[in-house]
Amino acid sequence: MNKRLNDYSFGLYDPNTPEIRARRLFAKEACFRFNHLLPSAISEQEQIIRELFKKTGKNFEITAPFYCDYGDGISIGENFYSNHNLVILDAAEVSFGNDVFIAPNCGFYTAAHPLDRARRNLGLEYAKAITVENSVWIGAGVQVLAGVNIGEGSIIAAGAVVNRDIPAGVLAAGVPCRVIREIDEDAEKLRNYR
Repeated sequence: MNKRLNDYSFGLYDPNTPEIRARRLFAKEACFRFNHLLPSAISEQEQIIRELFKKTGKNFEITAPFYCDYGDGISIGENFYSNHNLVILDAAEVSFGNDVFIAPNCGFYTAAHPLDRARRNLGLEYAKAITVENSVWIGAGVQVLAGVNIGEGSIIAAGAVVNRDIPAGVLAAGVPCRVIREIDEDAEKLRNYR
């Protein structure tokens, strides 16, 4: 089950081969078990995620429901938190750093489809990795598309569609997502304590 789709990161692949379908089924069943546990069954939830993901930190919390395609392409750092309805389509790697916070109803989508209908109608896809660096806050309803990197300490405002890289230390928002301003850490600390 650990064979990755990384071989397809720069080209087309068929997501409906028997091996890939079996990997997807394994992940879907793991998500089903996770999503149907009592909220108090924390150790069981953590065990499912540790078995499903490529890498986890010691401390993390994922609030059900959660959905992914394969699981073994997902890495989360220390103090990762996601609220309800996180969706990760991990045909390519999806990597989250330490202290990443994700609000409800967010999606991270590495898979995409060809623009020409002949190949698209054959069911072919391609996938590009997503990286979210340390101390990033993702607002409610954010959608992150294939190939995006979000820099350390940045905030993505609610409802954004992130279709290009976001640099470190900025507030970004909109459809498509764009940088609004830099985050001045010292000024933010003063504002929060007045």
